[in-house]
Amino acid sequence: MPGLLRGVARTAVVAGTATAVSNRVSRRQANRWSAQEEQQYAEQPPQPQQPQYAPAPAAAPAPDMVTQLKELAELKSQGILTDAEFDAQKAKILAQ
Repeated sequence: MPGLLRGVARTAVVAGTATAVSNRVSRRQANRWSAQEEQQYAEQPPQPQQPQYAPAPAAAPAPDMVTQLKELAELKSQGILTDAEFDAQKAKILAQ
């Protein structure tokens, strides 16, 4: 039994030492990588910032007044618009 206990103790010491060494190596490597990342970040030129808003879409061009009045006159001549409706729409177009 003392030989078994000695073997278990030796295994525990070896495993503990291996864990401590592994943790230390991992920490050192993580520190190196973070230092390299900081250095690379510092060496990069600043990126130009893009505006955070979308440009407004171009407004559709307003139809020509003359064209609108001709269309109204055609609708009136076809009997689709009454004289009162024609006069009201013509006033709206001319007020623009």
